[in-house]
Amino acid sequence: MVTRWLLALVALALVAGCSSARTASPRTLPADRNADLLYVALGDSTVEGIGASSPAANYVSRLHARLRDQYPRARMTNLGVGGATSLDVLDEQLARAVALQPHLVTLSIGPNDITAKVPVQVYAENLDRILARLATDTRALVVVNLLPDLAVTPRFRGREAAPVVGRLSAEFNQALAKAARRHGVVTVDLYEASRREVPGHPELMAADGYHPSDLGYARWAELMWEAVRPRLGS
Repeated sequence: MVTRWLLALVALALVAGCSSARTASPRTLPADRNADLLYVALGDSTVEGIGASSPAANYVSRLHARLRDQYPRARMTNLGVGGATSLDVLDEQLARAVALQPHLVTLSIGPNDITAKVPVQVYAENLDRILARLATDTRALVVVNLLPDLAVTPRFRGREAAPVVGRLSAEFNQALAKAARRHGVVTVDLYEASRREVPGHPELMAADGYHPSDLGYARWAELMWEAVRPRLGS
């Protein structure tokens, strides 16, 4: 089991960190800073903003605010729903996002698949279909975040389920990173950031011990912006 766990982490690092000539290249945002840029967010309760003190404090709104500094006419539509799984995004959010023809899409999905015991292969298939549709039917720059390590959250840390959710966090991230590379999607590494920062900074977590706090969402938005900023139109 230990060997499998170490191999999973090594594979995750290789998949997330390496580039390949066989994969599509990430897109960029419009060169015209006066464009009517539309940002659409897909995903679960972290996209909806559970744990934040107000809608303006979640990472989606914070990322939108940064976009508005560069694109004053940037608009945002948040389709995230608490409790959503990858299948929910596929069935209930994706078509709405495509119809809007956004310039930027962010996707955060997976923890509910883990807690609902969705097999990693099913998650991978759902994610591949989501990203393929966004790549084919929109011109959007698509940014996904690797899942935080659920095992370091107060809800799971030190409990019997921690090794299982920790292993699954790594395995789901391998599937996510592989699909992202295949479809030219930008990945943001919340996994390593969570392992490095959450244990020593409980203020990053909301009172439920699972969702980010305002400070946690601010850090999330910062990491997302670091990935988006190099792809602003020049």
